[in-house]
Order: sequence, then structure tokens, then C-alpha cells
Amino acid sequence: MKMQECLFCKIVKDEIPATKVYEDEEILAFKDINPAAPIHILVIPKKHITSLAYLKEDDEEIIGKIYRVINKIATDEGFKEKGYRVIVNCGEDGGQEVMHLHFHLLAGKKLGEKIVA
Repeated sequence: MKMQECLFCKIVKDEIPATKVYEDEEILAFKDINPAAPIHILVIPKKHITSLAYLKEDDEEIIGKIYRVINKIATDEGFKEKGYRVIVNCGEDGGQEVMHLHFHLLAGKKLGEKIVA
């Protein structure tokens, strides 16, 4: 998929509206339109990276920053102490629906212990 066709790249470019929770020069976080939990936020690098499988050595810093932003969102939104889950699906068989690296941040209820494999 070309970047110009990517749903999340269009959100980054404000071509498609989203309810933004966090934004800086490199990272965007917004509410999922089909939430799997009371709080379901997608955190993405603004740079198009197809999936974890396509990370390059120079992407290491942005991945660390994404996790720091996730922690900041959890603090700012008030669910850090209660807990949250972060999920990254990789590739079609891994359940990735949008081929732009994204982290699902889920919170707002006790999440089931059973992980769907």
C-alpha cells in the first residue's frame, strides 16, 4: 500500500478527521472509532512504517518515544494507576487491519485475562 492511500497517513495529514488525544512532531494518538474497551486510543508514528516487521534500526528511538507517550496519555487521562493494555498487531495473520504501525491502548475496565491467540 502506498503512503498516500494509507488511512492513518491521511489522518496525520488531517485529510480524515480524528479525535486527537496527543500530538507532537513525530507521534499522533487518537480515539479508535470502533472501540474494544471504554478507552481505546491508537498511537502511531507520523512516519509511515507498515508494521513491526518493517522496523529499521533508525526507528528504534521512535518506538521508545511511543511507549513514553503511552505512559503520558495514561497519566493525563487518569487510568495509569488502574492499569491498561497495549497491543500491537503485526501483519494480516496477526490481525493488523491498517497497514501502518499502530499501538492499541486499552483501558477503562478490567480487561479479560484470556488473550485471543
